[in-house]
Amino acid sequence: MNTDTKSVRQNILDVARPIVGRKGFSAVGLNEVLHAAEVPKGSFYHYFGSKDAFGVALLDDYFDNYVQGMRQLFQQPGLSGSARLLCYWQSWIDNQTGQTHGAKCLAVKLGAEVADLSEPMRLALDSGTSRTIKLLSDAMQHGLEDGSLTFGQAPESVALRLYALWLGASVLAKITRTCGPFDEALAMTRQILGCVDQQ
Repeated sequence: MNTDTKSVRQNILDVARPIVGRKGFSAVGLNEVLHAAEVPKGSFYHYFGSKDAFGVALLDDYFDNYVQGMRQLFQQPGLSGSARLLCYWQSWIDNQTGQTHGAKCLAVKLGAEVADLSEPMRLALDSGTSRTIKLLSDAMQHGLEDGSLTFGQAPESVALRLYALWLGASVLAKITRTCGPFDEALAMTRQILGCVDQQ
């Protein structure tokens, strides 16, 4: 793939992410994405073999960026493991409640929608969420080592449990159109992790 093709392909993905984040995958037509990306309508299959392949590329690109952002957050100097994790959960709330200008979480938006419709996209979601959970687990291990977290279970298990909690809270917050599910999730997260510093 030459540089120009990579650039156009990346532009399509960048433009598509917020559109799909708002409307879902099935509701977005390829022409809408191509028009927004200012790419000729007939050229989609030059960049992606199918709509499913486009969905996989969209998810892979999303998780690459998401994981990079998590790494940057978890490597901030001067913060305890607990503080870093609480910053992560707060950024989750801000993203889902529109307090940031970032695109909505595609794991939340597309997880239930595409997992039963597209096996390749389900696998992309599985891979991306597994990477996310691994980084959470590593951050929790750091918090145990610096004494800012006091839970007694394996970090891998706790990371999976909390990620599932926050996915569920995000769906419930959409249904209720309130922040209540996030307040509950944050309180439960603090309790499960045994946060020593409550900042």
